[in-house]
Amino acid sequence: MHTTDLVPRLCLTLANLNRVLYFICDTILWVRSVGLTSSIDKEKWRMWAARHYYYSLLLSLVRDLYEISLQMEQVAHDRAKREKSPSQDPGCSVADEETEWLQSFLLLLFRSLRKHPPLFLDTVKNLCDILNPLHQLGIYKSNPGVIGLGGLLSSIAGIITVAYPRLKLKTH
Repeated sequence: MHTTDLVPRLCLTLANLNRVLYFICDTILWVRSVGLTSSIDKEKWRMWAARHYYYSLLLSLVRDLYEISLQMEQVAHDRAKREKSPSQDPGCSVADEETEWLQSFLLLLFRSLRKHPPLFLDTVKNLCDILNPLHQLGIYKSNPGVIGLGGLLSSIAGIITVAYPRLKLKTH
């Protein structure tokens, strides 16, 4: 990782450390499941594994949101260069301004992600992946169908990044 920006560097480092801790917990659970030892508290280690997986995904999402904000800023800057002065409608109500703000934000988000498909895929994958630890930790209970659909979408996003390496999110 050769990024100069502190936020992605810190998020990726902490996410990777949590992923390592998750794999350690998962290995301990595997040792118990194959019968090498029975003295391991399965539920305790399952919760530790879920917790570290959750932290890893949460930090990856923070990094994605940071990158999205940078992309949105760039798209807004480029658009401002093209348009000299934004037109203001003098007859707008407060409700119209709120709706217009939300529409502008969503349009800017859409344009930013459309210009950066790797960021879109990584964000979708992390959002889908986080459903399982949220459920396991009791933070947000969901049904198995939603968790399964999230896993399917995450797998499809992962397969796309393997099939088309240019769509894998890279650090700057």
